[in-house]
Amino acid sequence: MGDVKIYHNPRCSKSRQALELIKSNGIEPEIIFYLEGKLKNHDLTNILQLLKKRPIEIIRKNEAEFKEHFHDADNLSEEKLIDLMCHYPKVIERPIVISKGQAIIGRPPEKVFSIL
Repeated sequence: MGDVKIYHNPRCSKSRQALELIKSNGIEPEIIFYLEGKLKNHDLTNILQLLKKRPIEIIRKNEAEFKEHFHDADNLSEEKLIDLMCHYPKVIERPIVISKGQAIIGRPPEKVFSIL
């Protein structure tokens, strides 16, 4: 079960709770600190495919970075949104957990159990 990944923001209580739930099941996930600028467009494209979501569906629209940099977001191409999301990863809904070829957004954190 070492193939579990969590895109984690340690400052987010839901992300911390999801990570703790995973670990409490004896799983040591790969922790990806996506806010450190390591998220690439192809990574996010793959995550979106696993989530079966469009970019606009996993954007936190109340974030200051969204309001500042995502003008007219509803009319931007998916490629442009993905590019902006990689540059401003704070706007990405979190945590994202990947396991067994599936992905979920861990809100509420208990949703992680559905793919472990």
